[in-house]
Amino acid sequence: MRVGELARRTGTTVRALRYYESAGLVVPWRLSNGYRDYEPIALRLVAQIRELMALGLTVEETRPFVESITDGSDDADVCAAALATYRSTVSAVQERIGKLTAQRDALDARLDAAASQVVTGGPAVGANPADLVGRPLPPLSFYATDGRPVDLGALGPGRTVIFIYPLSGRPGVDLPRSLLEIPGARGGTEQATWLRDHHTEILSAGAERVYGLSAQSTGYQRELVHRLRLPYPLIPDPRLTLAAELRLPTFTAGDMTLYERLTLIVADEVVEHVFHPIPEPASHALDVMRWLTKRRPSARQ
Repeated sequence: MRVGELARRTGTTVRALRYYESAGLVVPWRLSNGYRDYEPIALRLVAQIRELMALGLTVEETRPFVESITDGSDDADVCAAALATYRSTVSAVQERIGKLTAQRDALDARLDAAASQVVTGGPAVGANPADLVGRPLPPLSFYATDGRPVDLGALGPGRTVIFIYPLSGRPGVDLPRSLLEIPGARGGTEQATWLRDHHTEILSAGAERVYGLSAQSTGYQRELVHRLRLPYPLIPDPRLTLAAELRLPTFTAGDMTLYERLTLIVADEVVEHVFHPIPEPASHALDVMRWLTKRRPSARQ
Protein backbone atom coordinates (compact mmCIF):
# COMPACT_ATOMS: atom_id res chain seq x y z
CA MET A 1 0.00 0.00 0.00
CA ARG A 2 1.49 3.33 -1.08
CA VAL A 3 1.63 6.32 1.27
CA GLY A 4 -0.99 8.23 -0.71
CA GLU A 5 -3.50 5.38 -0.48
CA LEU A 6 -2.89 4.98 3.27
CA ALA A 7 -3.42 8.69 3.80
CA ARG A 8 -6.68 8.59 1.83
CA ARG A 9 -8.06 5.48 3.57
CA THR A 10 -7.24 6.76 7.08
CA GLY A 11 -8.27 10.35 6.51
CA THR A 12 -4.87 11.74 7.39
CA THR A 13 -2.05 13.46 5.51
CA VAL A 14 1.17 12.21 3.98
CA ARG A 15 3.05 14.61 6.23
CA ALA A 16 1.45 13.09 9.34
CA LEU A 17 2.31 9.57 8.15
CA ARG A 18 5.93 10.57 7.69
CA TYR A 19 5.91 11.99 11.22
CA TYR A 20 4.56 8.69 12.58
CA GLU A 21 7.35 6.96 10.65
CA SER A 22 10.02 9.22 12.13
CA ALA A 23 8.65 8.37 15.60
CA GLY A 24 8.98 4.66 14.81
CA LEU A 25 5.25 4.00 15.15
CA VAL A 26 4.16 3.24 11.58
CA VAL A 27 7.21 2.14 9.62
CA PRO A 28 6.84 1.07 5.96
CA TRP A 29 9.01 -1.17 3.84
CA ARG A 30 11.30 0.55 1.37
CA LEU A 31 11.04 -0.76 -2.18
CA SER A 32 14.01 -0.89 -4.52
CA ASN A 33 12.81 2.29 -6.20
CA GLY A 34 12.69 4.08 -2.82
CA TYR A 35 8.89 4.14 -2.55
CA ARG A 36 7.24 3.43 0.80
CA ASP A 37 5.10 0.31 0.99
CA TYR A 38 2.77 -0.19 3.99
CA GLU A 39 1.36 -3.50 5.17
CA PRO A 40 -2.42 -3.76 5.87
CA ILE A 41 -1.82 -3.50 9.63
CA ALA A 42 -0.83 0.13 9.07
CA LEU A 43 -4.52 0.96 8.72
CA ARG A 44 -5.13 -0.17 12.32
CA LEU A 45 -2.03 1.56 13.60
CA VAL A 46 -2.91 4.92 12.08
CA ALA A 47 -6.53 4.62 13.19
CA GLN A 48 -5.37 3.93 16.77
CA ILE A 49 -3.01 6.90 16.76
CA ARG A 50 -5.67 9.27 15.46
CA GLU A 51 -8.31 7.99 17.88
CA LEU A 52 -6.04 8.44 20.90
CA MET A 53 -4.84 11.86 19.76
CA ALA A 54 -8.49 12.93 19.54
CA LEU A 55 -8.75 12.02 23.25
CA GLY A 56 -5.86 14.33 24.07
CA LEU A 57 -2.84 12.02 23.93
CA THR A 58 0.34 13.09 22.19
CA VAL A 59 1.84 11.01 19.40
CA GLU A 60 4.49 9.67 21.76
CA GLU A 61 1.88 8.71 24.37
CA THR A 62 0.18 6.45 21.81
CA ARG A 63 3.31 4.24 21.65
CA PRO A 64 2.24 1.49 24.12
CA PHE A 65 -1.08 1.10 22.35
CA VAL A 66 0.49 0.98 18.88
CA GLU A 67 3.19 -1.43 19.97
CA SER A 68 0.56 -3.70 21.50
CA ILE A 69 -1.17 -3.95 18.10
CA THR A 70 2.16 -4.55 16.37
CA ASP A 71 2.95 -7.36 18.82
CA GLY A 72 -0.35 -9.04 18.00
CA SER A 73 -2.07 -8.34 21.33
CA ASP A 74 -5.57 -6.82 21.57
CA ASP A 75 -5.20 -6.07 25.31
CA ALA A 76 -3.59 -2.66 24.91
CA ASP A 77 -6.11 -0.97 27.18
CA VAL A 78 -5.17 -3.12 30.20
CA CYS A 79 -1.42 -3.03 30.02
CA ALA A 80 0.37 -1.09 32.75
CA ALA A 81 1.80 1.50 30.37
CA ALA A 82 -1.62 2.15 28.87
CA LEU A 83 -3.22 2.64 32.29
CA ALA A 84 -0.49 5.07 33.28
CA THR A 85 -1.00 7.02 30.08
CA TYR A 86 -4.75 7.19 30.63
CA ARG A 87 -4.29 8.48 34.18
CA SER A 88 -1.75 11.06 33.10
CA THR A 89 -4.00 12.30 30.30
CA VAL A 90 -7.04 12.51 32.58
CA SER A 91 -5.03 14.56 35.08
CA ALA A 92 -3.86 16.89 32.34
CA VAL A 93 -7.42 17.32 31.05
CA GLN A 94 -8.69 18.07 34.56
CA GLU A 95 -5.97 20.67 35.00
CA ARG A 96 -6.94 22.31 31.71
CA ILE A 97 -10.62 22.25 32.72
CA GLY A 98 -9.74 24.00 35.97
CA LYS A 99 -7.78 26.69 34.14
CA LEU A 100 -10.50 27.18 31.53
CA THR A 101 -13.19 27.36 34.21
CA ALA A 102 -11.23 30.02 36.06
CA GLN A 103 -10.73 31.89 32.79
CA ARG A 104 -14.44 31.69 31.98
CA ASP A 105 -15.42 32.92 35.45
CA ALA A 106 -13.00 35.83 35.15
CA LEU A 107 -14.47 36.72 31.76
CA ASP A 108 -18.01 36.45 33.18
CA ALA A 109 -17.04 38.86 35.96
CA ARG A 110 -15.61 41.31 33.45
CA LEU A 111 -18.71 40.94 31.28
CA ASP A 112 -20.99 41.76 34.20
CA ALA A 113 -18.75 44.67 35.22
CA ALA A 114 -18.75 46.03 31.66
CA ALA A 115 -22.52 45.74 31.47
CA SER A 116 -22.87 47.67 34.71
CA GLN A 117 -20.87 50.55 33.22
CA VAL A 118 -22.89 50.75 30.03
CA VAL A 119 -26.29 51.12 31.70
CA THR A 120 -27.09 54.21 33.71
CA GLY A 121 -29.98 54.93 36.00
CA GLY A 122 -31.84 52.69 38.39
CA PRO A 123 -35.06 50.73 38.08
CA ALA A 124 -38.37 52.29 38.93
CA VAL A 125 -40.24 50.20 41.48
CA GLY A 126 -44.00 49.71 41.72
CA ALA A 127 -45.18 50.06 38.10
CA ASN A 128 -48.14 47.96 36.99
CA PRO A 129 -46.86 45.16 34.70
CA ALA A 130 -50.29 44.88 33.04
CA ASP A 131 -49.63 48.26 31.43
CA LEU A 132 -46.95 46.62 29.27
CA VAL A 133 -49.52 44.86 27.09
CA GLY A 134 -49.39 46.31 23.59
CA ARG A 135 -45.93 47.81 24.04
CA PRO A 136 -42.81 46.71 22.16
CA LEU A 137 -39.79 45.57 24.14
CA PRO A 138 -36.84 47.98 24.10
CA PRO A 139 -33.84 47.13 21.89
CA LEU A 140 -31.67 45.88 24.74
CA SER A 141 -28.87 43.43 23.92
CA PHE A 142 -27.66 40.75 26.30
CA TYR A 143 -25.44 37.68 26.06
CA ALA A 144 -27.36 34.60 27.15
CA THR A 145 -25.83 31.65 28.96
CA ASP A 146 -25.30 29.83 25.65
CA GLY A 147 -22.98 32.65 24.56
CA ARG A 148 -25.33 34.00 21.92
CA PRO A 149 -26.47 37.64 21.78
CA VAL A 150 -30.16 38.28 22.46
CA ASP A 151 -31.82 41.51 21.34
CA LEU A 152 -35.12 41.88 23.20
CA GLY A 153 -36.31 44.29 20.53
CA ALA A 154 -35.74 41.74 17.76
CA LEU A 155 -36.66 38.34 19.16
CA GLY A 156 -38.02 37.11 15.85
CA PRO A 157 -41.44 36.10 14.54
CA GLY A 158 -43.90 34.15 16.63
CA ARG A 159 -44.37 34.05 20.38
CA THR A 160 -41.54 34.29 22.91
CA VAL A 161 -41.92 33.35 26.57
CA ILE A 162 -39.67 35.31 28.95
CA PHE A 163 -40.00 34.29 32.57
CA ILE A 164 -38.44 36.82 34.92
CA TYR A 165 -37.57 35.63 38.41
CA PRO A 166 -35.77 36.97 41.51
CA LEU A 167 -33.00 34.41 41.84
CA SER A 168 -32.31 30.69 42.04
CA GLY A 169 -30.58 28.94 44.89
CA ARG A 170 -27.44 26.84 44.85
CA PRO A 171 -26.92 23.65 46.83
CA GLY A 172 -25.46 24.49 50.23
CA VAL A 173 -25.96 28.25 49.84
CA ASP A 174 -28.54 29.92 52.08
CA LEU A 175 -31.00 32.37 50.56
CA PRO A 176 -31.25 35.83 52.14
CA ARG A 177 -33.57 35.74 55.15
CA SER A 178 -35.49 38.74 53.81
CA LEU A 179 -36.21 36.78 50.62
CA LEU A 180 -37.77 33.94 52.57
CA GLU A 181 -40.30 36.36 54.05
CA ILE A 182 -41.62 37.61 50.69
CA PRO A 183 -44.59 35.61 49.30
CA GLY A 184 -43.83 34.24 45.84
CA ALA A 185 -40.16 35.23 45.95
CA ARG A 186 -38.91 31.69 46.52
CA GLY A 187 -39.11 28.86 44.01
CA GLY A 188 -36.82 30.03 41.21
CA THR A 189 -35.15 26.65 40.90
CA GLU A 190 -38.49 24.81 41.01
CA GLN A 191 -39.93 27.10 38.34
CA ALA A 192 -36.91 26.58 36.10
CA THR A 193 -37.22 22.82 36.56
CA TRP A 194 -40.90 22.80 35.63
CA LEU A 195 -40.24 24.91 32.57
CA ARG A 196 -37.47 22.46 31.66
CA ASP A 197 -39.75 19.46 32.06
CA HIS A 198 -42.54 21.08 30.03
CA HIS A 199 -40.32 22.89 27.53
CA THR A 200 -41.36 20.69 24.61
CA GLU A 201 -45.05 21.10 25.44
CA ILE A 202 -44.70 24.89 25.69
CA LEU A 203 -43.16 24.96 22.22
CA SER A 204 -45.89 22.65 20.93
CA ALA A 205 -48.51 24.95 22.44
CA GLY A 206 -47.34 27.81 20.23
CA ALA A 207 -44.15 29.35 21.63
CA GLU A 208 -41.18 29.72 19.30
CA ARG A 209 -38.62 30.27 22.06
CA VAL A 210 -38.23 30.44 25.84
CA TYR A 211 -35.85 32.54 27.95
CA GLY A 212 -35.32 33.07 31.63
CA LEU A 213 -34.08 36.41 32.99
CA SER A 214 -32.89 37.51 36.41
CA ALA A 215 -30.47 39.91 38.05
CA GLN A 216 -28.00 37.13 38.82
CA SER A 217 -24.57 37.10 37.22
CA THR A 218 -23.60 35.22 34.07
CA GLY A 219 -21.50 32.69 35.97
CA TYR A 220 -24.27 32.01 38.47
CA GLN A 221 -26.81 31.41 35.72
CA ARG A 222 -24.47 29.23 33.67
CA GLU A 223 -24.03 27.01 36.73
CA LEU A 224 -27.81 26.72 36.98
CA VAL A 225 -28.19 25.79 33.31
CA HIS A 226 -25.49 23.15 33.64
CA ARG A 227 -26.74 21.71 36.94
CA LEU A 228 -30.40 21.51 35.89
CA ARG A 229 -29.63 20.74 32.22
CA LEU A 230 -32.00 23.45 31.06
CA PRO A 231 -32.96 23.25 27.36
CA TYR A 232 -33.43 27.02 27.15
CA PRO A 233 -30.91 29.83 27.80
CA LEU A 234 -30.96 32.27 30.70
CA ILE A 235 -30.31 36.00 30.37
CA PRO A 236 -28.25 37.74 33.06
CA ASP A 237 -29.31 41.31 33.84
CA PRO A 238 -27.26 42.20 36.95
CA ARG A 239 -27.95 45.92 36.51
CA LEU A 240 -31.70 45.42 36.09
CA THR A 241 -31.54 47.13 32.72
CA LEU A 242 -34.91 45.82 31.60
CA ALA A 243 -36.50 46.96 34.86
CA ALA A 244 -35.21 50.48 34.26
CA GLU A 245 -36.56 50.57 30.71
CA LEU A 246 -40.00 49.07 31.41
CA ARG A 247 -40.42 50.11 35.05
CA LEU A 248 -40.75 46.51 36.11
CA PRO A 249 -41.38 45.90 39.81
CA THR A 250 -38.37 44.99 41.96
CA PHE A 251 -37.73 44.45 45.64
CA THR A 252 -34.79 44.49 48.03
CA ALA A 253 -33.52 41.40 49.85
CA GLY A 254 -30.54 42.04 52.08
CA ASP A 255 -28.12 44.07 49.98
CA MET A 256 -29.60 42.84 46.69
CA THR A 257 -32.21 44.39 44.40
CA LEU A 258 -34.11 41.67 42.59
CA TYR A 259 -36.89 41.32 40.05
CA GLU A 260 -40.39 40.48 41.16
CA ARG A 261 -41.55 37.30 39.48
CA LEU A 262 -43.48 37.78 36.24
CA THR A 263 -43.70 36.25 32.77
CA LEU A 264 -43.95 38.10 29.47
CA ILE A 265 -45.51 36.67 26.33
CA VAL A 266 -44.08 38.59 23.38
CA ALA A 267 -45.69 38.15 19.97
CA ASP A 268 -44.01 39.66 16.90
CA GLU A 269 -41.95 42.05 19.06
CA VAL A 270 -44.96 43.32 21.11
CA VAL A 271 -45.96 42.32 24.65
CA GLU A 272 -49.13 40.29 24.27
CA HIS A 273 -49.70 39.14 27.83
CA VAL A 274 -48.19 39.50 31.31
CA PHE A 275 -48.45 36.92 34.08
CA HIS A 276 -48.25 38.80 37.39
CA PRO A 277 -48.33 38.02 40.21
CA ILE A 278 -47.18 34.39 40.15
CA PRO A 279 -47.96 32.92 43.59
CA GLU A 280 -47.12 29.31 42.62
CA PRO A 281 -43.86 29.32 40.62
CA ALA A 282 -43.54 25.53 40.44
CA SER A 283 -46.80 25.06 38.51
CA HIS A 284 -46.54 28.24 36.47
CA ALA A 285 -45.45 26.33 33.34
CA LEU A 286 -48.91 24.77 33.19
CA ASP A 287 -50.54 28.22 33.26
CA VAL A 288 -48.35 29.33 30.37
CA MET A 289 -49.20 26.18 28.39
CA ARG A 290 -52.94 26.66 28.90
CA TRP A 291 -52.76 30.29 27.80
CA LEU A 292 -50.74 29.47 24.69
CA THR A 293 -52.98 26.53 23.76
CA LYS A 294 -56.13 28.68 23.87
CA ARG A 295 -54.61 31.20 21.49
CA ARG A 296 -52.99 28.93 18.95
CA PRO A 297 -55.86 29.22 16.41
CA SER A 298 -55.77 33.00 16.44
CA ALA A 299 -51.99 32.90 15.94
CA ARG A 300 -52.42 30.86 12.74
CA GLN A 301 -54.93 33.22 11.11
